[in-house]
Amino acid sequence: MSVYLSKRTAQKIVDTVKDVCGYDINFINPKGIIFASTDFSRIGDFHEIGKRVIEKQETIEVTSDDSFYGTHKGVNIPFIYNRELIAAIGISGEPGEVRQYAMLAQKITSLILREQEIDSFNYGKKNQMNYLIRTLTEGNDIDFELAKDLLSDLGQSVEDIYRVVLVELNSHYNPSNLSMIENQIYRAFEVIKNPIYTFQYPNQYILLMPENQYHKWEYVFKNLSEKYGQILSVGVGSCNSLWKQNISFQSACTAIASLTEESSFACFDELELEIILGCVNGAAREEYLQKMIGKFGKEEIALLKTYFDENMSLKDTAEKLFIHKNTLQYKLKRIYDISGFDPRCFRDAVKLYLAVRLA
Repeated sequence: MSVYLSKRTAQKIVDTVKDVCGYDINFINPKGIIFASTDFSRIGDFHEIGKRVIEKQETIEVTSDDSFYGTHKGVNIPFIYNRELIAAIGISGEPGEVRQYAMLAQKITSLILREQEIDSFNYGKKNQMNYLIRTLTEGNDIDFELAKDLLSDLGQSVEDIYRVVLVELNSHYNPSNLSMIENQIYRAFEVIKNPIYTFQYPNQYILLMPENQYHKWEYVFKNLSEKYGQILSVGVGSCNSLWKQNISFQSACTAIASLTEESSFACFDELELEIILGCVNGAAREEYLQKMIGKFGKEEIALLKTYFDENMSLKDTAEKLFIHKNTLQYKLKRIYDISGFDPRCFRDAVKLYLAVRLA
């Protein structure tokens, strides 16, 4: 189904965004023509960079006025909705100042187009699919015949074994090309024939994946996490019957909770200690960290991490840190003096190891 963004709707969006930020903003169509703008004199003008953005489907930032025909300095981003490139959004000003407002325009436009889909013929099926996934992952009761009919339409069966693939956007990261990231997520989902997926506000994308296809396509989700590791995390839940996808969803959440700064993909099947660590709530986590390593600086925590990575071997740790073995002994004793927990003692080392992993 082709998505249509009317001039009237686009004009309302740019006016709303300008009320928030005070900067001029434009919508540019695929031919490079400005069709909505807070600067009415520019409507109908050709926007060279806007056309390039649409052709290349990538964000372009301009640092000076009139560097390109019909273009002011600012940020220009492609707007993709349901995998269809709709327009380019341009906002005038210093790129570092206006980038976040271009993202705001993206979000508002997506919300409005989603609302418009309510009146479309295909939204009924899509809405039913959203309902199916939400109900199953929340563990609520669902009509058997409805589930059977919906899955049958997609060539799937209620008798198959499934697992949840959960993609979660980092709430602390605000990419200016959010719609492009969403497009990449959906493309990954659609390697599955007739995929069953939905978006769950505010930052989760959920795919119900037949277990017999997971290992064939696992690399796609690993590649997605590697490419966009700063922006998103991927957690794969345990395999269960269709009616127990709430268990799979919770285990996918646990997999994501287990991730460290160095990783952005985790499969619940491969977790061990991480299952326990991933279930520790924020308050308990902070209390434990404060008690165990709250008095340490970055140097002590880094030393402990290396020490545990080297299996508590003084020789290997000293070599890895390029220090003398006696220096390492001194540093470990200092950690004991600061915290009261001796990393050379097994019981204390376990407690410190858990804190390092939680941190």
